[in-house]
Amino acid sequence: MSWSQVFHTSCLVLLVHLLYLEAVPISLDKTKVNQPEDKDTGLHYDRYLREVIDFLEKDQHFREKLHNTDMEDIKMGKLAKELDFVSHHVRTQLDELKRQEVSRLRTLIKAKQDIEGGNDMAVDHQALLKQFEYLNHMNPHTFEVEDLDRLIKSATNDLENYDKERHEEFKKYEMTKDHERREHLKTLDDEGRMKEEEHYEEMKKKHADHPKVNHPGSQNQFKEVWEEADGLDPEDFDPKTFFKLHDSNGDGFFDEQELEALFTKELEKIYDPTNEEDDMVEMEEERLRMREHVMNEVDTNKDRLVSLEEFLIATKKKEFLEPDSWETLEQNQAYTDEEMREFEEHLAQQEEDLNQKASDLQKQRDELERQQEQHNQ
Repeated sequence: MSWSQVFHTSCLVLLVHLLYLEAVPISLDKTKVNQPEDKDTGLHYDRYLREVIDFLEKDQHFREKLHNTDMEDIKMGKLAKELDFVSHHVRTQLDELKRQEVSRLRTLIKAKQDIEGGNDMAVDHQALLKQFEYLNHMNPHTFEVEDLDRLIKSATNDLENYDKERHEEFKKYEMTKDHERREHLKTLDDEGRMKEEEHYEEMKKKHADHPKVNHPGSQNQFKEVWEEADGLDPEDFDPKTFFKLHDSNGDGFFDEQELEALFTKELEKIYDPTNEEDDMVEMEEERLRMREHVMNEVDTNKDRLVSLEEFLIATKKKEFLEPDSWETLEQNQAYTDEEMREFEEHLAQQEEDLNQKASDLQKQRDELERQQEQHNQ
């Protein structure tokens, strides 16, 4: 059982939510899902984080303190201090977890050194362990208050930077796609290049030719879900009932996955996996843009959850009743011309560096062969 089930009102939800960052597949009906599957956070300490959580939630004292501690106190390290009162059995298990994690990191450091060709060099593990900020490397044997404090702060920081990093990754994806298209055009003759450009413009036009997309989180958008997904009369739309219908785990909050599931109908207007012109990576980004927008507008206490109270307050705002139009991805280029220029310059430099390394290696090989020939004479 995860912390998000046991402590749905917990202020440590930022830490817990790291376990559920991946979004629900667009074909999945979230209203019929009782519990999200555990997802890999993508963090290099994902397994360690999960196991620490699993052991801590077994301690009754820690569970009670967690339930009654607010987010600011957690960020200030007050919750971590409660580790001193956790049962000896749990502390012993946490100690062993930390020793295993330190051993894993040392193995990774050694493997990296071997790959880089530094087999004969002494390894200063203590210095290199400093880069792993989620644990206290000065004490590799026992799990202490500082370790829990570091783990909470690292996980919270990673979560808070999630959308920013996602934007950069998507920008890189779009620039790579455009760069590869341009490079492909260079391999074609004039006639082939013209046909390819015409086809590209045709696909862009087909993709952009879709029904109007409702503003995410607006009355119109929710009414469409109410009517088409829930099978209810739009004239009877009731925000409180709607919230309870789509709070699929019944915890009194919309989490990020539950919000993202509400955008399925809008995304189906824009994307079809059977269409050549529709990019499913872009569909995923559009869904996350919608979630991010609604969270920014509605999640007033920034705990990455939307409570019933926050939701009802939002439904009374002008933005909910009379929203602006929603600009989809094709109306918002992910990168500027300057960013594209810098990206291509970076790729060109990488290619030049690789070619230089290949040339140097070939020269070394030629020299070794020459020396071998001299030796054989």
